[in-house]
Amino acid sequence: MPSPALGNEPQYTAGSAHTPSGRPPTMALAARITLVVLLVAELMDILDQSVVLTALPAIQTSTGAGPAATQWLTAGYSLMVAVGLITGGRLGDIHGRRRILLIGTVVFTTASLLCGLTTGPGVLIGARVLQGAGVALMIPQVLATLHVTFHGENRSKAFGLYGAVLSLANVLGPVLGGLLTEADLLGLSWRPIFLINVPVGLAVIFLGRRFLPESTVHKADRLDLTGMLLSALAVVLIVFPLTEGRTHHWPPWCFALLAAGLLVLGVLLRHQQRKQDDAPLVTLSVLRGGQFSGGLSVQLMLGLLCGLFFMTWTLYLQRGLDMSPFHAAVAFVLLALGELAGATTAAKSAGRFGRQVPRAGALIALASMATYGLQASSRQADLSLLAMTAPVVLIGFGLGMIGGPLADMSLAKVPHENAGSASGLFNTAMHLGIALGTALTALVFFAATNGSPDAALNRDAFTSVLWWVGGTLAAMWALMFFLPKQANSPAD
Repeated sequence: MPSPALGNEPQYTAGSAHTPSGRPPTMALAARITLVVLLVAELMDILDQSVVLTALPAIQTSTGAGPAATQWLTAGYSLMVAVGLITGGRLGDIHGRRRILLIGTVVFTTASLLCGLTTGPGVLIGARVLQGAGVALMIPQVLATLHVTFHGENRSKAFGLYGAVLSLANVLGPVLGGLLTEADLLGLSWRPIFLINVPVGLAVIFLGRRFLPESTVHKADRLDLTGMLLSALAVVLIVFPLTEGRTHHWPPWCFALLAAGLLVLGVLLRHQQRKQDDAPLVTLSVLRGGQFSGGLSVQLMLGLLCGLFFMTWTLYLQRGLDMSPFHAAVAFVLLALGELAGATTAAKSAGRFGRQVPRAGALIALASMATYGLQASSRQADLSLLAMTAPVVLIGFGLGMIGGPLADMSLAKVPHENAGSASGLFNTAMHLGIALGTALTALVFFAATNGSPDAALNRDAFTSVLWWVGGTLAAMWALMFFLPKQANSPAD
Protein backbone atom coordinates (compact mmCIF):
# COMPACT_ATOMS: atom_id res chain seq x y z
CA MET A 1 0.00 0.00 0.00
CA PRO A 2 1.40 3.45 -0.82
CA SER A 3 2.29 5.59 2.11
CA PRO A 4 -0.38 8.20 2.74
CA ALA A 5 0.40 11.68 1.52
CA LEU A 6 -1.86 13.28 4.09
CA GLY A 7 -1.29 13.45 7.81
CA ASN A 8 -4.94 12.75 8.51
CA GLU A 9 -5.42 9.84 6.11
CA PRO A 10 -8.34 7.71 7.41
CA GLN A 11 -7.39 4.67 9.40
CA TYR A 12 -9.67 2.37 7.40
CA THR A 13 -8.04 3.08 4.04
CA ALA A 14 -7.85 -0.24 2.24
CA GLY A 15 -4.54 -1.38 0.85
CA SER A 16 -3.68 -3.63 -2.03
CA ALA A 17 -1.89 -6.26 0.00
CA HIS A 18 -3.47 -9.69 0.25
CA THR A 19 -4.43 -11.41 3.44
CA PRO A 20 -2.38 -14.41 4.66
CA SER A 21 -4.94 -16.70 3.06
CA GLY A 22 -4.19 -15.13 -0.31
CA ARG A 23 -7.60 -13.49 -0.65
CA PRO A 24 -7.86 -9.76 -1.38
CA PRO A 25 -8.72 -7.63 1.65
CA THR A 26 -12.35 -6.86 2.31
CA MET A 27 -13.50 -3.30 2.72
CA ALA A 28 -14.07 -2.23 6.34
CA LEU A 29 -17.61 -1.27 7.37
CA ALA A 30 -16.72 2.41 7.86
CA ALA A 31 -15.13 2.50 4.40
CA ARG A 32 -18.26 0.92 2.91
CA ILE A 33 -20.46 3.59 4.49
CA THR A 34 -18.06 6.29 3.27
CA LEU A 35 -18.34 4.87 -0.25
CA VAL A 36 -22.15 4.78 -0.10
CA VAL A 37 -22.31 8.41 1.11
CA LEU A 38 -20.00 9.58 -1.68
CA LEU A 39 -21.89 7.65 -4.36
CA VAL A 40 -25.28 8.90 -3.16
CA ALA A 41 -23.95 12.48 -3.25
CA GLU A 42 -22.76 11.89 -6.83
CA LEU A 43 -26.08 10.27 -7.72
CA MET A 44 -28.02 13.35 -6.54
CA ASP A 45 -25.73 15.63 -8.53
CA ILE A 46 -26.00 13.76 -11.84
CA LEU A 47 -29.69 12.92 -11.58
CA ASP A 48 -30.62 16.54 -11.03
CA GLN A 49 -29.03 17.56 -14.32
CA SER A 50 -31.38 15.37 -16.36
CA VAL A 51 -34.39 14.61 -14.15
CA VAL A 52 -35.94 17.98 -15.01
CA LEU A 53 -36.03 17.35 -18.78
CA THR A 54 -39.16 15.19 -18.91
CA ALA A 55 -40.92 17.43 -16.38
CA LEU A 56 -40.45 20.64 -18.40
CA PRO A 57 -43.92 20.63 -20.06
CA ALA A 58 -45.60 20.27 -16.65
CA ILE A 59 -43.40 23.00 -15.19
CA GLN A 60 -44.28 25.32 -18.08
CA THR A 61 -48.00 24.76 -17.53
CA SER A 62 -47.81 25.14 -13.75
CA THR A 63 -45.56 28.22 -13.54
CA GLY A 64 -46.39 29.96 -16.81
CA ALA A 65 -42.74 29.86 -17.87
CA GLY A 66 -42.06 30.99 -21.43
CA PRO A 67 -39.58 29.32 -23.82
CA ALA A 68 -36.60 31.40 -22.63
CA ALA A 69 -37.35 30.75 -18.95
CA THR A 70 -37.81 27.03 -19.63
CA GLN A 71 -34.45 26.85 -21.34
CA TRP A 72 -32.73 28.56 -18.42
CA LEU A 73 -34.10 25.97 -15.99
CA THR A 74 -31.46 23.64 -17.45
CA ALA A 75 -28.93 26.09 -18.88
CA GLY A 76 -28.64 28.13 -15.65
CA TYR A 77 -28.02 25.00 -13.61
CA SER A 78 -25.43 23.55 -16.02
CA LEU A 79 -23.62 26.86 -16.45
CA MET A 80 -23.30 27.40 -12.69
CA VAL A 81 -21.94 23.88 -12.23
CA ALA A 82 -19.34 24.35 -14.98
CA VAL A 83 -18.27 27.75 -13.64
CA GLY A 84 -17.72 26.57 -10.08
CA LEU A 85 -16.08 23.14 -10.45
CA ILE A 86 -12.42 24.23 -10.55
CA THR A 87 -12.86 26.63 -7.63
CA GLY A 88 -14.89 24.04 -5.70
CA GLY A 89 -12.14 21.50 -6.12
CA ARG A 90 -9.45 23.87 -4.86
CA LEU A 91 -11.60 24.91 -1.89
CA GLY A 92 -11.68 21.25 -0.87
CA ASP A 93 -7.88 21.03 -1.06
CA ILE A 94 -7.52 24.11 1.13
CA HIS A 95 -10.37 23.92 3.65
CA GLY A 96 -11.06 20.18 3.80
CA ARG A 97 -12.92 17.98 1.37
CA ARG A 98 -15.49 16.69 3.84
CA ARG A 99 -16.28 20.22 5.01
CA ILE A 100 -16.77 21.58 1.48
CA LEU A 101 -18.82 18.54 0.42
CA LEU A 102 -21.15 18.97 3.41
CA ILE A 103 -21.47 22.73 2.79
CA GLY A 104 -22.32 22.00 -0.85
CA THR A 105 -24.88 19.40 0.23
CA VAL A 106 -26.54 21.92 2.56
CA VAL A 107 -26.74 24.46 -0.28
CA PHE A 108 -28.05 21.86 -2.73
CA THR A 109 -30.66 20.47 -0.31
CA THR A 110 -31.91 23.94 0.62
CA ALA A 111 -32.14 24.93 -3.04
CA SER A 112 -34.03 21.69 -3.82
CA LEU A 113 -36.59 22.51 -1.13
CA LEU A 114 -36.94 26.01 -2.59
CA CYS A 115 -37.45 24.51 -6.08
CA GLY A 116 -40.21 22.28 -4.77
CA LEU A 117 -42.04 25.12 -2.98
CA THR A 118 -41.80 27.89 -5.55
CA THR A 119 -44.68 28.90 -7.83
CA GLY A 120 -43.06 31.33 -10.27
CA PRO A 121 -40.45 30.76 -12.99
CA GLY A 122 -38.10 33.51 -11.79
CA VAL A 123 -37.61 32.06 -8.31
CA LEU A 124 -37.39 28.55 -9.77
CA ILE A 125 -34.56 29.59 -12.09
CA GLY A 126 -32.76 31.25 -9.18
CA ALA A 127 -33.15 28.11 -7.07
CA ARG A 128 -31.80 25.99 -9.93
CA VAL A 129 -28.74 28.24 -10.16
CA LEU A 130 -28.29 27.83 -6.39
CA GLN A 131 -28.53 24.05 -6.86
CA GLY A 132 -25.74 24.34 -9.42
CA ALA A 133 -23.57 26.22 -6.93
CA GLY A 134 -24.07 23.44 -4.38
CA VAL A 135 -23.20 20.78 -6.95
CA ALA A 136 -20.03 22.65 -7.97
CA LEU A 137 -18.89 22.37 -4.35
CA MET A 138 -19.95 18.72 -3.99
CA ILE A 139 -18.80 16.96 -7.18
CA PRO A 140 -15.01 17.58 -6.98
CA GLN A 141 -14.91 16.33 -3.38
CA VAL A 142 -16.40 12.96 -4.37
CA LEU A 143 -13.62 12.05 -6.80
CA ALA A 144 -10.93 13.63 -4.60
CA THR A 145 -12.06 11.72 -1.50
CA LEU A 146 -12.20 8.46 -3.44
CA HIS A 147 -8.67 9.17 -4.68
CA VAL A 148 -7.11 9.79 -1.25
CA THR A 149 -9.14 7.21 0.69
CA PHE A 150 -9.11 3.96 -1.30
CA HIS A 151 -6.09 2.00 -2.57
CA GLY A 152 -5.33 -1.28 -4.25
CA GLU A 153 -8.16 -3.56 -5.29
CA ASN A 154 -10.64 -1.66 -3.14
CA ARG A 155 -9.80 1.46 -5.16
CA SER A 156 -10.72 -0.33 -8.40
CA LYS A 157 -13.99 -1.48 -6.84
CA ALA A 158 -14.79 2.01 -5.57
CA PHE A 159 -14.12 3.68 -8.93
CA GLY A 160 -16.00 0.91 -10.71
CA LEU A 161 -19.07 1.62 -8.60
CA TYR A 162 -18.55 5.34 -9.25
CA GLY A 163 -18.69 4.59 -12.98
CA ALA A 164 -21.85 2.54 -12.50
CA VAL A 165 -23.54 5.43 -10.66
CA LEU A 166 -22.58 7.86 -13.45
CA SER A 167 -23.96 5.52 -16.08
CA LEU A 168 -27.26 4.89 -14.34
CA ALA A 169 -27.87 8.49 -13.31
CA ASN A 170 -27.25 9.93 -16.78
CA VAL A 171 -29.75 7.60 -18.44
CA LEU A 172 -32.36 7.11 -15.73
CA GLY A 173 -32.74 10.80 -14.84
CA PRO A 174 -35.30 11.55 -17.58
CA VAL A 175 -37.13 8.29 -16.81
CA LEU A 176 -37.41 9.12 -13.10
CA GLY A 177 -38.53 12.65 -13.91
CA GLY A 178 -41.30 11.35 -16.13
CA LEU A 179 -42.48 8.76 -13.60
CA LEU A 180 -42.58 11.18 -10.66
CA THR A 181 -44.38 13.83 -12.69
CA GLU A 182 -46.87 11.33 -14.11
CA ALA A 183 -47.57 9.87 -10.64
CA ASP A 184 -48.65 13.32 -9.38
CA LEU A 185 -47.91 12.34 -5.77
CA LEU A 186 -50.22 14.19 -3.35
CA GLY A 187 -51.26 16.41 -6.24
CA LEU A 188 -47.74 17.91 -6.38
CA SER A 189 -47.22 17.28 -10.12
CA TRP A 190 -43.51 17.92 -10.96
CA ARG A 191 -42.43 19.08 -7.48
CA PRO A 192 -41.36 15.64 -6.13
CA ILE A 193 -38.44 15.60 -8.61
CA PHE A 194 -36.89 18.28 -6.40
CA LEU A 195 -38.41 17.46 -3.00
CA ILE A 196 -37.03 13.93 -3.10
CA ASN A 197 -33.57 15.48 -2.73
CA VAL A 198 -34.41 16.82 0.74
CA PRO A 199 -34.48 13.55 2.74
CA VAL A 200 -31.62 12.14 0.68
CA GLY A 201 -29.55 15.29 1.22
CA LEU A 202 -30.22 15.22 4.97
CA ALA A 203 -29.06 11.58 5.08
CA VAL A 204 -25.82 12.50 3.26
CA ILE A 205 -25.21 15.35 5.72
CA PHE A 206 -25.88 13.17 8.78
CA LEU A 207 -23.83 10.17 7.65
CA GLY A 208 -21.15 12.36 6.08
CA ARG A 209 -20.45 14.12 9.36
CA ARG A 210 -20.07 10.75 11.06
CA PHE A 211 -18.19 8.66 8.51
CA LEU A 212 -16.51 10.79 5.83
CA PRO A 213 -12.77 11.24 6.51
CA GLU A 214 -11.44 14.78 6.42
CA SER A 215 -8.49 15.38 4.15
CA THR A 216 -6.60 18.48 3.13
CA VAL A 217 -3.03 19.62 2.57
CA HIS A 218 -0.70 19.94 5.53
CA LYS A 219 -0.52 23.71 5.09
CA ALA A 220 -3.71 25.34 3.85
CA ASP A 221 -2.99 27.94 1.15
CA ARG A 222 -5.17 30.92 0.46
CA LEU A 223 -7.48 30.80 -2.54
CA ASP A 224 -6.19 32.38 -5.74
CA LEU A 225 -9.04 34.89 -6.20
CA THR A 226 -7.70 36.27 -9.48
CA GLY A 227 -7.39 32.77 -10.90
CA MET A 228 -10.88 31.94 -9.65
CA LEU A 229 -12.41 34.95 -11.41
CA LEU A 230 -10.48 34.30 -14.63
CA SER A 231 -11.47 30.62 -14.72
CA ALA A 232 -15.13 31.46 -14.08
CA LEU A 233 -15.11 34.14 -16.79
CA ALA A 234 -13.40 31.82 -19.30
CA VAL A 235 -15.93 29.04 -18.70
CA VAL A 236 -18.90 31.42 -19.03
CA LEU A 237 -17.54 32.94 -22.25
CA ILE A 238 -17.04 29.47 -23.77
CA VAL A 239 -20.01 27.48 -22.44
CA PHE A 240 -22.70 30.19 -22.79
CA PRO A 241 -22.41 30.71 -26.57
CA LEU A 242 -22.04 26.96 -27.15
CA THR A 243 -25.27 26.42 -25.20
CA GLU A 244 -27.24 29.33 -26.68
CA GLY A 245 -25.80 29.47 -30.20
CA ARG A 246 -28.18 27.02 -31.88
CA THR A 247 -31.25 28.68 -30.35
CA HIS A 248 -30.22 32.08 -31.75
CA HIS A 249 -28.99 30.70 -35.11
CA TRP A 250 -25.34 31.42 -34.30
CA PRO A 251 -25.21 35.23 -34.46
CA PRO A 252 -21.81 37.01 -34.58
CA TRP A 253 -21.82 37.69 -30.83
CA CYS A 254 -21.57 33.93 -30.17
CA PHE A 255 -18.27 33.73 -32.02
CA ALA A 256 -17.07 36.95 -30.39
CA LEU A 257 -17.74 35.48 -26.94
CA LEU A 258 -15.95 32.24 -27.87
CA ALA A 259 -12.90 34.19 -29.05
CA ALA A 260 -12.95 36.24 -25.86
CA GLY A 261 -13.22 33.04 -23.82
CA LEU A 262 -10.15 31.56 -25.49
CA LEU A 263 -8.29 34.83 -24.86
CA VAL A 264 -9.22 34.80 -21.18
CA LEU A 265 -8.15 31.13 -21.03
CA GLY A 266 -4.72 32.18 -22.29
CA VAL A 267 -4.53 34.93 -19.66
CA LEU A 268 -5.51 32.39 -16.99
CA LEU A 269 -2.79 29.99 -18.11
CA ARG A 270 -0.18 32.75 -17.99
CA HIS A 271 -1.40 33.85 -14.56
CA GLN A 272 -1.19 30.28 -13.25
CA GLN A 273 2.35 29.90 -14.58
CA ARG A 274 3.39 32.93 -12.53
CA LYS A 275 1.54 31.67 -9.44
CA GLN A 276 2.95 28.12 -9.31
CA ASP A 277 5.06 28.91 -6.24
CA ASP A 278 2.39 31.06 -4.61
CA ALA A 279 -0.86 29.10 -4.03
CA PRO A 280 -2.15 28.65 -7.61
CA LEU A 281 -5.73 27.74 -8.42
CA VAL A 282 -4.47 24.91 -10.67
CA THR A 283 -1.18 23.13 -10.11
CA LEU A 284 0.06 22.87 -13.69
CA SER A 285 2.43 20.02 -12.86
CA VAL A 286 -0.53 17.62 -12.89
CA LEU A 287 -0.96 18.41 -16.61
CA ARG A 288 2.65 17.71 -17.58
CA GLY A 289 2.37 13.94 -17.34
CA GLY A 290 0.60 12.21 -20.19
CA GLN A 291 -1.50 10.16 -17.79
CA PHE A 292 -3.71 12.94 -16.40
CA SER A 293 -3.73 15.15 -19.50
CA GLY A 294 -4.54 12.11 -21.67
CA GLY A 295 -7.35 11.12 -19.30
CA LEU A 296 -8.59 14.71 -19.35
CA SER A 297 -8.76 14.59 -23.15
CA VAL A 298 -10.70 11.31 -23.08
CA GLN A 299 -13.11 12.81 -20.55
CA LEU A 300 -13.66 15.81 -22.85
CA MET A 301 -14.40 13.46 -25.76
CA LEU A 302 -16.75 11.38 -23.59
CA GLY A 303 -18.70 14.53 -22.72
CA LEU A 304 -18.84 15.47 -26.41
CA LEU A 305 -20.22 12.01 -27.22
CA CYS A 306 -22.92 12.34 -24.55
CA GLY A 307 -23.93 15.83 -25.69
CA LEU A 308 -24.15 14.73 -29.32
CA PHE A 309 -25.66 11.24 -29.04
CA PHE A 310 -28.35 11.32 -26.35
CA MET A 311 -30.26 14.38 -27.59
CA THR A 312 -30.30 13.23 -31.20
CA TRP A 313 -31.13 9.64 -30.19
CA THR A 314 -34.22 10.86 -28.33
CA LEU A 315 -35.42 12.76 -31.40
CA TYR A 316 -34.65 9.79 -33.67
CA LEU A 317 -36.66 7.38 -31.53
CA GLN A 318 -39.72 9.61 -31.25
CA ARG A 319 -39.68 11.43 -34.58
CA GLY A 320 -37.76 9.08 -36.85
CA LEU A 321 -39.36 5.84 -35.58
CA ASP A 322 -42.60 7.35 -34.23
CA MET A 323 -42.12 5.79 -30.79
CA SER A 324 -44.16 6.96 -27.83
CA PRO A 325 -42.33 8.65 -24.94
CA PHE A 326 -42.83 5.43 -22.95
CA HIS A 327 -41.18 3.22 -25.56
CA ALA A 328 -38.34 5.74 -25.94
CA ALA A 329 -37.87 5.58 -22.16
CA VAL A 330 -37.67 1.77 -22.41
CA ALA A 331 -34.84 2.16 -24.94
CA PHE A 332 -32.99 4.35 -22.43
CA VAL A 333 -33.54 1.72 -19.74
CA LEU A 334 -32.02 -0.94 -22.02
CA LEU A 335 -28.98 1.29 -22.48
CA ALA A 336 -28.78 1.83 -18.72
CA LEU A 337 -28.89 -1.91 -18.03
CA GLY A 338 -26.03 -2.40 -20.47
CA GLU A 339 -24.05 0.38 -18.78
CA LEU A 340 -24.63 -1.16 -15.37
CA ALA A 341 -23.35 -4.53 -16.62
CA GLY A 342 -20.32 -2.86 -18.22
CA ALA A 343 -19.50 -0.85 -15.11
CA THR A 344 -19.83 -3.98 -12.95
CA THR A 345 -17.45 -5.85 -15.26
CA ALA A 346 -14.99 -2.97 -15.12
CA ALA A 347 -15.15 -2.85 -11.33
CA LYS A 348 -14.19 -6.52 -11.14
CA SER A 349 -11.43 -6.49 -13.74
CA ALA A 350 -9.87 -3.01 -13.92
CA GLY A 351 -7.35 -3.79 -11.18
CA ARG A 352 -5.93 -6.66 -13.24
CA PHE A 353 -6.12 -5.33 -16.80
CA GLY A 354 -5.59 -1.58 -16.40
CA ARG A 355 -6.21 0.52 -19.50
CA GLN A 356 -7.25 -2.52 -21.52
CA VAL A 357 -10.65 -2.36 -19.80
CA PRO A 358 -11.74 1.14 -20.99
CA ARG A 359 -10.07 0.56 -24.37
CA ALA A 360 -12.07 -2.65 -24.80
CA GLY A 361 -15.19 -0.72 -23.78
CA ALA A 362 -14.54 1.90 -26.47
CA LEU A 363 -14.13 -0.82 -29.12
CA ILE A 364 -17.30 -2.64 -28.00
CA ALA A 365 -19.26 0.63 -28.11
CA LEU A 366 -17.77 1.48 -31.52
CA ALA A 367 -18.64 -1.92 -33.03
CA SER A 368 -22.15 -1.84 -31.54
CA MET A 369 -22.69 1.73 -32.76
CA ALA A 370 -21.68 0.64 -36.28
CA THR A 371 -24.14 -2.27 -36.09
CA TYR A 372 -26.86 0.07 -34.90
CA GLY A 373 -26.08 2.45 -37.76
CA LEU A 374 -26.41 -0.37 -40.31
CA GLN A 375 -29.76 -1.32 -38.76
CA ALA A 376 -30.98 2.28 -38.89
CA SER A 377 -29.91 2.62 -42.56
CA SER A 378 -31.28 -0.69 -43.82
CA ARG A 379 -34.51 -1.09 -41.88
CA GLN A 380 -35.48 2.59 -41.87
CA ALA A 381 -38.92 3.13 -40.24
CA ASP A 382 -39.38 -0.63 -39.67
CA LEU A 383 -36.69 -0.81 -36.96
CA SER A 384 -38.45 -2.02 -33.81
CA LEU A 385 -37.45 -1.72 -30.18
CA LEU A 386 -36.95 -5.49 -29.99
CA ALA A 387 -34.67 -5.53 -33.04
CA MET A 388 -32.43 -2.78 -31.65
CA THR A 389 -32.20 -4.31 -28.16
CA ALA A 390 -28.89 -6.17 -28.69
CA PRO A 391 -26.85 -3.26 -30.15
CA VAL A 392 -28.35 -0.75 -27.68
CA VAL A 393 -27.47 -2.95 -24.68
CA LEU A 394 -23.96 -3.51 -26.07
CA ILE A 395 -23.47 0.23 -26.66
CA GLY A 396 -24.35 0.76 -23.01
CA PHE A 397 -22.07 -2.12 -21.96
CA GLY A 398 -19.11 -0.57 -23.75
CA LEU A 399 -19.73 2.92 -22.37
CA GLY A 400 -20.18 1.47 -18.89
CA MET A 401 -16.66 0.02 -19.03
CA ILE A 402 -15.12 3.46 -19.55
CA GLY A 403 -16.21 5.92 -16.83
CA GLY A 404 -14.93 4.33 -13.61
CA PRO A 405 -11.53 3.07 -14.85
CA LEU A 406 -10.95 6.34 -16.71
CA ALA A 407 -11.37 8.39 -13.52
CA ASP A 408 -9.28 5.89 -11.53
CA MET A 409 -6.29 5.83 -13.86
CA SER A 410 -6.40 9.54 -14.77
CA LEU A 411 -6.06 10.52 -11.11
CA ALA A 412 -3.79 7.65 -10.05
CA LYS A 413 -0.53 9.66 -10.03
CA VAL A 414 -2.02 13.00 -8.93
CA PRO A 415 -0.48 14.00 -5.56
CA HIS A 416 -3.08 13.91 -2.81
CA GLU A 417 -2.70 17.60 -2.00
CA ASN A 418 -3.83 18.43 -5.56
CA ALA A 419 -6.68 15.90 -5.69
CA GLY A 420 -9.45 18.49 -5.45
CA SER A 421 -7.97 20.75 -8.11
CA ALA A 422 -7.44 17.80 -10.48
CA SER A 423 -10.97 16.52 -9.81
CA GLY A 424 -12.38 19.96 -10.60
CA LEU A 425 -10.52 20.00 -13.93
CA PHE A 426 -11.64 16.45 -14.71
CA ASN A 427 -15.31 17.23 -14.13
CA THR A 428 -15.06 20.55 -15.98
CA ALA A 429 -13.75 18.67 -19.03
CA MET A 430 -16.96 16.60 -19.05
CA HIS A 431 -19.19 19.71 -18.90
CA LEU A 432 -17.21 21.47 -21.63
CA GLY A 433 -17.47 18.32 -23.75
CA ILE A 434 -21.24 18.17 -23.29
CA ALA A 435 -21.49 21.83 -24.34
CA LEU A 436 -19.35 21.12 -27.43
CA GLY A 437 -21.45 18.05 -28.28
CA THR A 438 -24.68 19.99 -27.89
CA ALA A 439 -23.31 22.72 -30.18
CA LEU A 440 -22.23 20.10 -32.72
CA THR A 441 -25.82 18.86 -33.03
CA ALA A 442 -26.59 22.12 -34.85
CA LEU A 443 -24.11 21.21 -37.58
CA VAL A 444 -24.69 17.48 -37.98
CA PHE A 445 -28.36 17.02 -37.04
CA PHE A 446 -30.46 20.19 -36.96
CA ALA A 447 -28.85 21.55 -40.12
CA ALA A 448 -30.23 18.48 -41.89
CA THR A 449 -33.69 18.45 -40.29
CA ASN A 450 -34.15 22.21 -39.84
CA GLY A 451 -36.37 21.35 -36.87
CA SER A 452 -38.79 19.41 -39.07
CA PRO A 453 -40.73 16.50 -37.52
CA ASP A 454 -40.46 14.64 -40.84
CA ALA A 455 -39.54 11.03 -39.99
CA ALA A 456 -37.25 10.41 -42.97
CA LEU A 457 -35.26 13.59 -42.36
CA ASN A 458 -34.74 12.69 -38.71
CA ARG A 459 -33.65 9.14 -39.56
CA ASP A 460 -31.12 10.33 -42.15
CA ALA A 461 -29.77 13.01 -39.82
CA PHE A 462 -29.30 10.53 -36.98
CA THR A 463 -27.44 8.13 -39.25
CA SER A 464 -24.97 10.91 -40.05
CA VAL A 465 -24.60 11.64 -36.32
CA LEU A 466 -23.48 8.04 -35.75
CA TRP A 467 -20.45 8.65 -38.00
CA TRP A 468 -19.38 11.47 -35.69
CA VAL A 469 -20.02 9.36 -32.61
CA GLY A 470 -17.95 6.54 -34.09
CA GLY A 471 -15.10 8.94 -34.82
CA THR A 472 -15.26 10.21 -31.24
CA LEU A 473 -15.06 6.66 -29.87
CA ALA A 474 -12.06 5.93 -32.11
CA ALA A 475 -10.32 9.08 -30.85
CA MET A 476 -11.06 8.08 -27.25
CA TRP A 477 -9.56 4.63 -27.86
CA ALA A 478 -6.36 6.18 -29.24
CA LEU A 479 -6.03 8.68 -26.39
CA MET A 480 -6.33 5.86 -23.85
CA PHE A 481 -2.77 4.83 -24.73
CA PHE A 482 -1.74 7.65 -22.39
CA LEU A 483 -3.39 5.86 -19.46
CA PRO A 484 -1.19 3.52 -17.37
CA LYS A 485 -0.92 -0.10 -18.47
CA GLN A 486 -1.92 -1.20 -14.97
CA ALA A 487 -4.38 0.36 -12.54
CA ASN A 488 -3.73 1.08 -8.86
CA SER A 489 -0.60 3.12 -9.55
CA PRO A 490 0.35 4.95 -6.34
CA ALA A 491 0.11 8.69 -6.05
CA ASP A 492 3.42 10.55 -6.01
